[in-house]
Amino acid sequence: MKKRIFTLLLTSTLSSACALAGDIYVSPDGDDRADGTAAAPLKTVDAALKQAREWRRLGASEADGGINIIMKGGVYRLDKPVFVRPEDSGTPSSPTTIRGTEGETAVISGGVSVTGWRLAADDPRLPASARGKVWVAEAPMSNGRIVYARQLYADGRKAVRAAQFDGPYSMERMKAFSPEDESITIPTPAVDLSRAGQLEMIVHQRWAIAILRVRAMKDMGDGTTKVWFHQPESRLEFAHPWPQPVIDGERGSSSFALVNALELLDQPGEWYQDYPSGRIYYYPGDGRRPDQTEVTVPALETLVEIGGTRERRVSNIRFENLSFEHAAWTRPLREGHVTLQGGFRLIDAYKLAEPGLFHKAELENQAWIARPEAAVTAQFATGVAFTGCRFSHVGATALDFRYAVSSSEITACTFTDVGGTAVMAGSFGEGGFETHIPYSPAIPDDICRNLTISRCTISDATNEDWGCAAVSAGYVSDIVIEHNEVAGVNYSGICVGWGWTAKESCMRNNRIVNNDVRDYARILYDAGGIYTLSNQPGSVISGNKISLPADSPYATNSRAFCVYFDEATDGFTVEGNDMPKPLFGYNKPGPALIVKDK
Repeated sequence: MKKRIFTLLLTSTLSSACALAGDIYVSPDGDDRADGTAAAPLKTVDAALKQAREWRRLGASEADGGINIIMKGGVYRLDKPVFVRPEDSGTPSSPTTIRGTEGETAVISGGVSVTGWRLAADDPRLPASARGKVWVAEAPMSNGRIVYARQLYADGRKAVRAAQFDGPYSMERMKAFSPEDESITIPTPAVDLSRAGQLEMIVHQRWAIAILRVRAMKDMGDGTTKVWFHQPESRLEFAHPWPQPVIDGERGSSSFALVNALELLDQPGEWYQDYPSGRIYYYPGDGRRPDQTEVTVPALETLVEIGGTRERRVSNIRFENLSFEHAAWTRPLREGHVTLQGGFRLIDAYKLAEPGLFHKAELENQAWIARPEAAVTAQFATGVAFTGCRFSHVGATALDFRYAVSSSEITACTFTDVGGTAVMAGSFGEGGFETHIPYSPAIPDDICRNLTISRCTISDATNEDWGCAAVSAGYVSDIVIEHNEVAGVNYSGICVGWGWTAKESCMRNNRIVNNDVRDYARILYDAGGIYTLSNQPGSVISGNKISLPADSPYATNSRAFCVYFDEATDGFTVEGNDMPKPLFGYNKPGPALIVKDK
């Protein structure tokens, strides 16, 4: 009898210990009707979050020491974003951790596979050199609808949308830019594009780009062609004064490229999707047949949304050792993309007559903006952590701490093949808030504060919207950006600040320290390896290693710097930075900007 009692007590103790672990297992081969153990894993993160939520709601002992949602290796294809809500919150002593199994790769993906490839017929729109080499497949379906995409990946490599010139960054100088009839004049293309109904023009305009859907073209008979564009982007492009293309600038006129036409599909590695049929055409390279290749197009723009409210925040959520892949960026297919700066598209903009705004009489550039889409977003949250995660094959922003995120960190993460900004944080005065008005929210806790971005590696970001940055922080306070490695971006490396104003706002005590920034400003100028805006009292730039900017072949001026103190930068102490030569840019700096590097 004593032996039986001892056995029962031991079994009870072991069961209690196991329960306290609070582990929930997930596998791509699992079943959401299972019990979530290692032997019977669930299939989706949603189901695991629901189980964790119930444990917390019911006060179960499994939540006492924290809850671990453990994802086994494999690809988890989403049909909707994972939504983390206030009810999923943990506590400092009992966080909820979603992590990949050590030594395995758990991929949270918004992509769908493209199958059924066959050699394309000899369509007269195809360039003669490509006939017999281009493959075609019907568009995949997702949630009952055809997927229209702007990105395609073949065995993990990003394909290039069919382009006028070789390579994804090749351009040509425009001849004229005419706000009067909202046209751009270009050298007449060598290819007949009269049947190219989905043609787009990418426009290089100083520190930003525009993506304009072509409405009509007219050969002027003198070696030039006039191009007109669809709305709403046409009005925005020609009404807003900054930035616009320049003609005959100090380093030449602004550049452009035409993309997205079957007639331009003439190089291995290019692809095109037809509208409205949805057919996808792909010119494979290196002898790689697409019917023997994993071809993926992204269907979801957002993979994970951490969404609290002002009244009820999400707290103490951690993500570890996960890979986030295949997030779409499709909006330019529907309305183009005209930006002010940093990937923020214009909602409305026009030139002001003097005097300008009430706080800035000389201002002529009035603008209202919208935030870029993002693969992973958080708002009204505290104690959020991303550690050892990987973000790749993302169309726009990878990870965005949007509003009212505090005491959170992004540590030892890798960002590669990102179309826009790798890491974004803080408000940028979007929506109805005119972007040049200093932002100080009526509720102080709405500020993003006490954030850390540390030991991350960022490469090949900004490869779709060239005007984005590796790291971009707007109205933030007490942010620390440290020990990161940034390389291969087309505009600035690390940007902190917004507003173009000398007035005090909510920005202060920001630290940009001990980062390694190189190979930046590859396409756009008015840039810096480190770039700042406006008044940020108590802030520091120190210990950074910054290379000289790249020599952009299309820049219309020479304004690229190791550190660029753009308009009204103030409140920084700058010292101990390692540069080949101190290369600083200044635009109306304030009196409390202290630069000790000489």
